[in-house]
Amino acid sequence: MLTLPVLNRTEPHTINPTKIIALGLNYRSHIAESHTVKVRGFTDEIPEEPILFPKTPNVLIGPGQPIVIPKFLLEYGFEDLRVDYEAELAVIISRQCKNAGPEEALDYVFGYTCINDVSQRNIQTKDRSGWFRGKSLDTFGPVGPRIVLSEEIGNPQDLRIQCRLNGKTVQDANTSMMIFPVARTISFISKNFTLMPGDIIATGTPSGVGRLGHGDLVEIEIEKIGVLANPVVEEWRQ
Repeated sequence: MLTLPVLNRTEPHTINPTKIIALGLNYRSHIAESHTVKVRGFTDEIPEEPILFPKTPNVLIGPGQPIVIPKFLLEYGFEDLRVDYEAELAVIISRQCKNAGPEEALDYVFGYTCINDVSQRNIQTKDRSGWFRGKSLDTFGPVGPRIVLSEEIGNPQDLRIQCRLNGKTVQDANTSMMIFPVARTISFISKNFTLMPGDIIATGTPSGVGRLGHGDLVEIEIEKIGVLANPVVEEWRQ
């Protein structure tokens, strides 16, 4: 559970999702860099339908809270331990949504915010069950800095999205570059799973993903929404 301010509203909004559904490989530029990420399931093929995976709600933290790379990862003895940032547009659902058509899907959106789909690449590659665990470690889903209502955003497919690591721009794209736009994504998900109020959809990341380490400051900025900034700590260094 997390509370964020809402643009042009006096009352904040509490986010308490029953689920977080994320998209993989939703930008062609990210697909093109798949050989550098080296994760099971990453290919250079353009998907024919959205690639979905879950993030559990324990990942959620707010602006300024630390992303904690857990100490237990050292027990695996990974030769090259890697945790990555991923800048993404997050969609927050307003009401129960089942079998919505693309033409009506945006009517189910409460608002939008930034999300950092932090990813533990070694586990994401190692686990036979897929990406779930490497995407769902505690603190691996910062959101914020605020929610902007759907009507304030207007077209969600025309927003600049950036990531900065220690002040250097490492991702810079536009949501117009999504393979599956927000409306089609909501429609597709709602055919598979009933979306409930407060549920979050993370809509995928563009190219430029990279490593996080102790002492880093990672910032996600999306046009009209603002800047989500989080420090990074390695638990064994605290």
